[in-house]
Amino acid sequence: MAEHEKMSRENVDQEENITMVDFLAEEEKLEADAKAVLGGSDPKNCTYPQGYLSRQALYACSTCTPDPAQPAGICLACSYECHEGHELFELYTKRNFKCDCGNKKFPNRCKLFSEKSDYNELNQYSQNFVGKYCTCKRPYPDPEDDIDDEMFQCVICEDWYHQRHLNADFPEHDDSVEVVCSSCMKKCPFLWAYQAANTAVKIEKCNENVDVDVESHKNKPQSDGCADTKQKKDPEEKKSTQSGESFQKKTEDGNPSDKDNNLNPAEEKCVYRQLQNDDVILKEHSTYWKEGWRSYLCSCSKCLEMYKSHKVAFLLDEKDPISVYEEQGQQVNSNAPTGMDALSKMNRVQQMEVIHGYNDLKSELTDYLKKFADSKKVVREEDIREFFTGLEARKRQRTNTIPSHFCK
Repeated sequence: MAEHEKMSRENVDQEENITMVDFLAEEEKLEADAKAVLGGSDPKNCTYPQGYLSRQALYACSTCTPDPAQPAGICLACSYECHEGHELFELYTKRNFKCDCGNKKFPNRCKLFSEKSDYNELNQYSQNFVGKYCTCKRPYPDPEDDIDDEMFQCVICEDWYHQRHLNADFPEHDDSVEVVCSSCMKKCPFLWAYQAANTAVKIEKCNENVDVDVESHKNKPQSDGCADTKQKKDPEEKKSTQSGESFQKKTEDGNPSDKDNNLNPAEEKCVYRQLQNDDVILKEHSTYWKEGWRSYLCSCSKCLEMYKSHKVAFLLDEKDPISVYEEQGQQVNSNAPTGMDALSKMNRVQQMEVIHGYNDLKSELTDYLKKFADSKKVVREEDIREFFTGLEARKRQRTNTIPSHFCK
């Protein structure tokens, strides 16, 4: 009987141990995700004085700016200090944006930095700022959508799209991709030339004075294929498109961005001009691009002007990709010990004490956070500090009246 009880206790302890390990693993994942998005943003100071930041975490407050005709965005610090308890839309990150908090669009001044212009004329606003996303124009999370579908952010317009609404096959065995939505592919038709680069073509020199014809493909017939060209392609060559190897073949001898390229302007090479020699067919769908694809874009003077005219010059900025911003965020406190590290260094008795403490903490924290969820209030740092202060006080009270579980 005693042996049976011992085995049952061990099984319970093992189940609790597994539960806690799973919890710590999930906690570390969530912490890494949050750090990636928020780690590069200042949680205490309004970013307005820094001007139009190349990238930052943003929010929209429907409590203060309910009019869809007057969208506005606020920085991370203002979401904490000026909009506590408000209904916020999380926008992830946006590029070239200046915090709107407290300007003419808002009923109140910013508490962190009050001296602001009436409007930020260069800010760009999308449907995301009123809580709508994708071509379906639905909120996220969507209470009426029970399909578990991953969302992707277009690297050009920065709107978010359900994978099923991109109308493009996700590349197999490749999670590191960027997306350009179908609307942006229409606005930037030159991208189809790079998407269609499935075969190795030797780049010839071309004169800088030759015009780059961006519109030449607009009247070509549509097709169901994603990357049709005049030349026949075998399956292996098609695979190289997803890996980016075909771009390297086409550009390794012809990209004027190479450090050792000493050609005079009359001999400047244009990668895009060479790609136009293929029979590129425009499509009606979004496209996936392997991470690093931007480095293959031509950077000759003609193409630079073309990018500016399409307002996508940021594609050549090495610091623009989300992955770069996230890496910077993850480096913040990267050496801090994790819960999993601490648990692995404990003996069995210590682990059981921690597990029981974790179960108590989980129960109390769930009850504490429920009131915020019910009232749709934002949980602030001060709220968490208050919770743990109360928890510590109750713990001291228990230790003063109840003997220890284990003999020393």
